[in-house]
Amino acid sequence: MLVMKSKSPPSDINQNNLEARRLKRRMPKRKFTVKKVQIPRVSPSFLPSSFTVMNMTCGYISIVMSGQENFVFAGWFIIFAALFDTLDGFIARLANASSEFGVELDSLSDLVSFGAAPAFMVYKFGLEDFGNVYGVGISSLIMIASALRLARFNVQLVGFDKDYFSGLPTPSQAITLSAFVIWVQSESIFFAAYLNETIAVLTICLSILMVSTVQYDKFPKLSAEEFKQAPVKMSVYAIAFLFIIVFQAKAFFIAMLMYISYGLIKSTYFFFSEEDGIKQT
Repeated sequence: MLVMKSKSPPSDINQNNLEARRLKRRMPKRKFTVKKVQIPRVSPSFLPSSFTVMNMTCGYISIVMSGQENFVFAGWFIIFAALFDTLDGFIARLANASSEFGVELDSLSDLVSFGAAPAFMVYKFGLEDFGNVYGVGISSLIMIASALRLARFNVQLVGFDKDYFSGLPTPSQAITLSAFVIWVQSESIFFAAYLNETIAVLTICLSILMVSTVQYDKFPKLSAEEFKQAPVKMSVYAIAFLFIIVFQAKAFFIAMLMYISYGLIKSTYFFFSEEDGIKQT
């Protein structure tokens, strides 16, 4: 026997719909708010620090190239590191973004690029033939002297406004060694039979000059004022730059030797001039 289900009357359905509408009205509407996304502020020292990191990267690549006995590339990457080292300081001064972090990072990068990289390069290039004791000992002088030179510079950095460096700058000795290695690798030289001895003497002399108190001029800034103040010096730098473009590594090495010799001659002259002045008084 079928039982028919009774349907709800229409009045009940309407009542239910009214109750549902009332409940919807009472329920608060959810509001969706879009929060502002704050973009992290880039530090002013980011740009110069990025050039410092590229300096360190070039130094590491040079070490890898020396391990593969590709000394021409190893030397050029040290020179590229010196270029980035110059640019990071220039940009930091231009943007007024000097900081303690930048100073420390720059010193660590310089120790890699101008201490460890050239030391390993000269060891693999010629000093390895002297054996572990003498070869490692002589080549390590570059890294040790570079560390001492950088530490002394950082201590004297506060209020540094001198026109000269005390001791040979680490990039200068690294460029000198790199230019020499590139030159002797690219051309036949008359002292090939004494190449290892030449590398050893050059390494020892550059290491001593770094920790010495010999005064070396700061490289001038390219500006009209510099040309007005020191036209002869700026002309010499311009001529040296042209020779480097034409003759590359050989001219680079000779130019660095002239820079090193000029500092020695000037310091010797001032030393004896002061001695004469003390005797006269």
